[in-house]
Amino acid sequence: MRPIAKSAKLANVSYDIRGPVLDKARAMEEEGQKIIKLNIGNVAAFGLEPPDEIVQDMIRNLPAAAGYTDSKGLFAPRKAVVHYCQEKQIRGVTIDDVYLGNGASELIQMSMQALLNDGDEMLIPSPDFPLYTAVVGLSGGRPVHYLCDEQSGWTPDIEDIRAKITPRTRGIIVCNPNNPTGALYPTQVLLDIIELARQHQLIVFADEIYDKTLYDGNTHVSMASLADDVLFVTFNGLSKNYRSCGYRAGWMVVSGEKRHARDYIEGLNMLASLRLCSNTPGQLAIQTALGGYQSIKDLVAPTGRLCRQRDLAYDLLTQIPGVSVVKPKAALYMFPRLDPKIYPIQDDQQFAYELLAEEKVLIVQGTGFNWGAPDHFRLVFLPAVDDLQEAIGRIERFLAHYRKRHSV
Repeated sequence: MRPIAKSAKLANVSYDIRGPVLDKARAMEEEGQKIIKLNIGNVAAFGLEPPDEIVQDMIRNLPAAAGYTDSKGLFAPRKAVVHYCQEKQIRGVTIDDVYLGNGASELIQMSMQALLNDGDEMLIPSPDFPLYTAVVGLSGGRPVHYLCDEQSGWTPDIEDIRAKITPRTRGIIVCNPNNPTGALYPTQVLLDIIELARQHQLIVFADEIYDKTLYDGNTHVSMASLADDVLFVTFNGLSKNYRSCGYRAGWMVVSGEKRHARDYIEGLNMLASLRLCSNTPGQLAIQTALGGYQSIKDLVAPTGRLCRQRDLAYDLLTQIPGVSVVKPKAALYMFPRLDPKIYPIQDDQQFAYELLAEEKVLIVQGTGFNWGAPDHFRLVFLPAVDDLQEAIGRIERFLAHYRKRHSV
């Protein structure tokens, strides 16, 4: 009965890979209708390709990639991750602290399964990346969402976090840079979260998958570089910074206060062994990616494609009456707000459904990211400039019709 109960928990989690809006999109595509997709950060679908040197290295090494590797991964890519941690000022990381996985998603799930017992609580940001809420529930835990403050650039509300810590709280998840808001947290906010973790003996789970996708000269500070007396589990990978989502190449690093985490680390090792290993071709891309030319810098530069698309999306959205947006400092997303006085939306999933049906634009409703009110949606600014301009023009037209239909 336990797997059924966990599936029931998952059924209450909304995400853009499931649900009536996506079902409608698939049906429309089967009918030959062209949809502009602003719903998912699958970079390859928008013509953003991985660096050629990564592809060529994988091809050359593929004949030797048919066997299992060590359950934590091959030595060379794990050593490259150790060197990357040194660059990020994360101290004391050895090769034994590095786990390679089929994307960071697999490792996030593993990290929760090794930790949580039934009823244990995990602090998760709201809005969230829905994977966290799902895997905490599937692992028997209870997701507890702390608020990120839109008025403060979507940074975590420290007092709200403090108020939600209980004797059952085991850890706190921090997604920085953030999906879905594009926020980049100030160092002081990170230090404040670490202090709460220190006071309450919590594990900090730091998702830093977008740590190179930064705009306007911003820099990223890894949480694990800020303290040695707290246990950190840091996630990263190639999917976004290196445009290789399908390679499923990610890593997890355990650092900081490990002396009192022996049972937890033993659990991680056991789970890593149970899945035998992550895919070998994906592992082969890691060393080359981390040591090669960082082409993401060209894309996020002021004249780079991603930066230009971010600026265009922000400018076009903020010109629409009743729409406000915190301009992303990082990542590939923005989380616009629809003024409830102008757009009295009761069901934002239905709102997204109607936008798709009428204008053939696919977005994700804000409640799909465990945001409590039906007044936001997530937009991916990955399409090329012409497609992005067309898509937001359609959104503007739909919202104009919505205002007319609901005007008092």
